[in-house]
Amino acid sequence: MPQRLHKTVVLVGMMGAGKTAVGTALARRLGVPFVDQDDEIQRAANRTIAEIFRENGEAFFREKETKVLERLLAGPPCVLSTGGGAFLAERNRDLIAARGVAIWLRAELNLLWARVRYRSTRPLLQTENPFETLKGLYEARTPIYALAPIHVQAFSNYSVEDTAQAVVDTLARHPDILTEDTETRHHAQH
Repeated sequence: MPQRLHKTVVLVGMMGAGKTAVGTALARRLGVPFVDQDDEIQRAANRTIAEIFRENGEAFFREKETKVLERLLAGPPCVLSTGGGAFLAERNRDLIAARGVAIWLRAELNLLWARVRYRSTRPLLQTENPFETLKGLYEARTPIYALAPIHVQAFSNYSVEDTAQAVVDTLARHPDILTEDTETRHHAQH
């Protein structure tokens, strides 16, 4: 059944929670664009996130992150994957609440670690003990991610498609966000 998305779905959560993979599958199912906020920041800055962190620091990066978020939320509804730190800033949470809906992709620490441990693209994990760093981030960020109005659990035995379906099923219970597209159905019947 065709569905209509009424506001941008903003996926938040830890690095490794599956925001990009699940977001891509979700956007495909809903027939809307998928946008990765980190890709947009890199495109706007013409540099990688690691380079921005190294050359300008985290504060500069967070400023760019908010500007890009604002621009993306002003556009038509889409599925937006945010960087792990984007939702931590109150101004970003306020922007998302005003123009979209935040969905926390919850994943347990051991699942996150299994997914990110061999990736060198995570500037925050370039430390002496990356697991302890991830654990510290997880413990600090979990109460903030919990502020998202919608939570969907990511399980290690779920495929990307299973998790995307869990998000669709959850959104379907929120008619202000997602409804059956009766117009499309009407045309299909005639």
